[in-house]
Amino acid sequence: MAIAEVVGADIKKENQEVRKVLQEKIRKVFSEVGKVVVGQEYMINRLLIGLFTQGHVLLEGVPGLAKTLTVNTLSEALHLDFKRIQFTPDLLPADLVGTMIYNQKSAKFEVKKGPIFANIILADEVNRSPAKVQSALLEAMQEKQVTIGETTYGLDRPFLVMATQNPVEHEGTYPLPEAQVDRFMLKVNIDYPDKDDELEIMRRMSNLTFDKKVEAVLSKEDIFAIRDEINQVNVSESLEKYIIELVFATRSAKEYGLTDEAHYIQFGASPRASINLNLAAKAVAFFDERDYVLPEDIKEVASDVFNHRLILNYEAEADGITTRDIINTLLGKVNINRIKG
Repeated sequence: MAIAEVVGADIKKENQEVRKVLQEKIRKVFSEVGKVVVGQEYMINRLLIGLFTQGHVLLEGVPGLAKTLTVNTLSEALHLDFKRIQFTPDLLPADLVGTMIYNQKSAKFEVKKGPIFANIILADEVNRSPAKVQSALLEAMQEKQVTIGETTYGLDRPFLVMATQNPVEHEGTYPLPEAQVDRFMLKVNIDYPDKDDELEIMRRMSNLTFDKKVEAVLSKEDIFAIRDEINQVNVSESLEKYIIELVFATRSAKEYGLTDEAHYIQFGASPRASINLNLAAKAVAFFDERDYVLPEDIKEVASDVFNHRLILNYEAEADGITTRDIINTLLGKVNINRIKG
């Protein structure tokens, strides 16, 4: 065997070992968070997908479904700076990004940085604040920087916003601006636990001596290494075209056989949908210890990528049609077998 082949085989073996170590750490994160949070593996999975692909995550559900607890617990399993911001109607943009404060001793204005300067931001009940406060997150989420006065400050890497919101029909909520919603990679709808999970939740939380501490598992270096591994996951040309077809089906539903659903769709998914669907599918493949994406990976995350980008009209609301209904029909109509690589 040639020397180059031997060296190549050694490098490949070393890379496989590194990959296995990282995947084992991911499994341990699930285990650590599971010490506190019961039955929310789906939510944890989506939060980790966002973390490893530099995508922000929006969690929606009624109060009491452990949204805040899950993000708090996950942050403890990571060696990262974490800040929680409670959004309220009287919150100001300066309360997020910071402001200029006059120092009487030095007779100069000094910068007081806000809580946005952390690795993980929990924007709790983000839709409790009006649009001007929600919009203060836009530059940070998209550009990974904020401007205070005349100076722009870069945010620490990794930087991730994990936001929770109550359903918009609840009292005291403000709909998020569409431009901001589109910047979330995933919107995850959280549902009630089943009977067995709720029984375990009741037992744990009724125990006043219950220990909520978890062990920190992943460091910044691990997160960057996982990102590099996910970036190397292969997406075939046919699957790339499949992603594009799914996105275009949200914009031209009639052309894809969704004649009944077309008149419910006001706006289809933006180009960010195709980017995020690609990234999320690669993360799913990596979690399953594969270096290639399957059609099932794309379908698994399609709903979370699409459900906040697919804007339905009032007629859909009147007829009880949800974005999930449209997406499920769309996934059934767009057939990957018809797409040539």
